[in-house]
Amino acid sequence: MAPTTAQTTCPLDCPDTCTLEVTLEQGRVTKIDGDFRNPITDGYICSKVRKYPNHVYGPDRLLYPAIRKGPKGSGQFSRIPWSEALDQIAHQMRVLVKEYGGSSILPFSYGGSNGVLTQGAMDERLFRRLGSLRLAHTVCAAAAGAAAKGLYGKMPGVAYPDFEHAELIVIWGANPSASGIHLVPMVRKAQEKGARLVVVDPRKTPLAKKADLHLALKPGTDLPLALAVTRDLFHHGKADLTFLGEHATGVDALKAKAEPWTVERAAECCGLSAEGIRSFIDLYASASPALLRCGWGQERNRNGGSATAAILALPAVAGKFGVRGGGYTASNSSAWSGLGDSLAAEPEQKTREVNMNRLGRELLDEQDPIRLLFVYNANPLATLPRQDLVRRGLEREDLFTVVFEQVMTDTAQYADLVLPATTFLEHQDLRNGYGAFTLQSVKPVIDPVGEARSNNEVFEQLIQLLELDKADDLPSSRLFRAAISDAGLTTRQQMDLEQKGATAPEFGDQPVQFVDVMPRTADGKVHLFPEALDAESPQGLYTYQPDPATEDAPLTLISPATRKTVSSTLGQLWQGTVPLEMHPTDAAARSISSGDEVRVFNAFGEVKAPVRITEDLRPGVVFLPKGIWTRHTHNGWTSNVLCPDTATDLAAGACFNDARVEVEKLG
Repeated sequence: MAPTTAQTTCPLDCPDTCTLEVTLEQGRVTKIDGDFRNPITDGYICSKVRKYPNHVYGPDRLLYPAIRKGPKGSGQFSRIPWSEALDQIAHQMRVLVKEYGGSSILPFSYGGSNGVLTQGAMDERLFRRLGSLRLAHTVCAAAAGAAAKGLYGKMPGVAYPDFEHAELIVIWGANPSASGIHLVPMVRKAQEKGARLVVVDPRKTPLAKKADLHLALKPGTDLPLALAVTRDLFHHGKADLTFLGEHATGVDALKAKAEPWTVERAAECCGLSAEGIRSFIDLYASASPALLRCGWGQERNRNGGSATAAILALPAVAGKFGVRGGGYTASNSSAWSGLGDSLAAEPEQKTREVNMNRLGRELLDEQDPIRLLFVYNANPLATLPRQDLVRRGLEREDLFTVVFEQVMTDTAQYADLVLPATTFLEHQDLRNGYGAFTLQSVKPVIDPVGEARSNNEVFEQLIQLLELDKADDLPSSRLFRAAISDAGLTTRQQMDLEQKGATAPEFGDQPVQFVDVMPRTADGKVHLFPEALDAESPQGLYTYQPDPATEDAPLTLISPATRKTVSSTLGQLWQGTVPLEMHPTDAAARSISSGDEVRVFNAFGEVKAPVRITEDLRPGVVFLPKGIWTRHTHNGWTSNVLCPDTATDLAAGACFNDARVEVEKLG
């Protein structure tokens, strides 16, 4: 039988939401490539998704439900029928709710697929009706999202194709070469047309190496840098006072917060030269259009929310809006408001909320213990801070843990029951981009592998087994249409989605900020000093909290994304041990050479791994990627065992980059 092709969309956690062409032979996926339905995809995709067939058919794929037979963490399971697995879960839930209430149950999910239908639909319906604990999804984008909402009401940003119109591009806290690769050729095209490039990042990322200016600041010091730029713009008459008078509030409050941050003071705090900061200010002030790409790297520390707010304030202060290729772009997920809002079909209960970054502490809390943990779309043992506490919590014999997953993850090893989940190639979904503006359908191209079932099918069955279903419940088969209805799609948009698999927002897929889209705040203005954010921040908005380094832990450990994984997804395909990266200066001071075995440690734990010496890091910073699994180090711990579970200044986000460590040679 000759190979055939089918089209679908990648819903994984990446800004680009590529449209895909899938080659099939005898019902199996043999190749995945990009197609052109989403113009951002432009016919190519990342290497991660190219290797996705290895995820679908690899030896780690879960093919049937199984029950634990050995000690927790041993990975010893025995196959059981779906009916038995679901009956056991329903029985456990029924007993726990009767004896301890719904607050004894914690659903845990985060971004494993990112499709609209695979999270926040039947799952929410089940757990809300049980009265379970609520989960605060704060491990990523919490602080940045709060800042963007506070200042601009999450106004849509500049589209990828409009980068070529910019005279200056600033990439701050983002590495498109690892995530969002389709932005890279857009930036290079702009450079070929004469655009200047500034990159703000502690590492020499691929784009930083091609930049006109690379500001390799100390992690956690983005706030002083952004405030110094703001101060200088006002002090030297480079602020756009006309724009601010018409379109902004909180101008004086922002100026007051920026006033102490001279260029010299910021340079000392950030570990930069004053000349470098002034060069950045001159480039930004004089360029038009000037475009700022704000990522999420700057939010992963104690100052993350204020830092993001200060960065996003710059285009308003400097008056960079109103022209194509000018302004900022961050997350564009808000382009599709209302999408999927009605799918749970059940009001949210006002039960206790659990911050996912403190899962380890919550699982070990004996005062009000969690007795059932239901994990889906997530791998918390590989992705959360204080990995030591998370593992201890999962080891509890009195905790009943269900892991509903595609592959045998680190977390699944500790489950009492594992359930096999479908991949995006095996179920229907809907996906909106947060870099690209398109809304796209995700169509199944193969039958479920083994006995895998979709999220909505399983949660719908549990609702029925627990007799929580209602006469007017929307069945899972109608969720796709309901989500489209929530988004208020026009007839044209619905036809595009049905015929092409993708559609654009009503304002188009290349909006100009303050022309085609405006701030979505209540008054339509930029709020440079939102009172609600100032009240939420423990020290007040735009207040810098100093470096938590100590004499015993002087090095900053960062854990950015790489080209190998999507968070921890596909981590099982990463072969071999992953090295700790270190600057030559720091290595020489510790008599360490490339290839040496080292331990990187602090009061929380230690990771043993080989070391790689590189000048791509600034001195004082070491790097171990996020997304690696316990198999990737020599002692079964990852960077997360070294990360505190403290909270960002806004939205209680994760502070991965506040990990302070020491490194020593072994042997």
